[in-house]
Amino acid sequence: MSTATDMVALYIAAEVAVLNGRAFAWADGRQLTRVDLPEIRRGRQEWEARAAAEAATTAGRSGPRVLLADFSGPV
Repeated sequence: MSTATDMVALYIAAEVAVLNGRAFAWADGRQLTRVDLPEIRRGRQEWEARAAAEAATTAGRSGPRVLLADFSGPV
């Protein structure tokens, strides 16, 4: 697993814990509660985007895919 996928897993664990009414503690001891849910979701989305970018790079797609169509001639 990469750092990005590890972070996605942590943020999902934090989100599930908070949604179930429990606090979640980071390794540094910081406690997250329901008040922190918007921050948790933003962090999860950010790391999901990073993980997706890593996966795309690994699959050989380093950027957005562009397709061109030529409509200038007869069909």
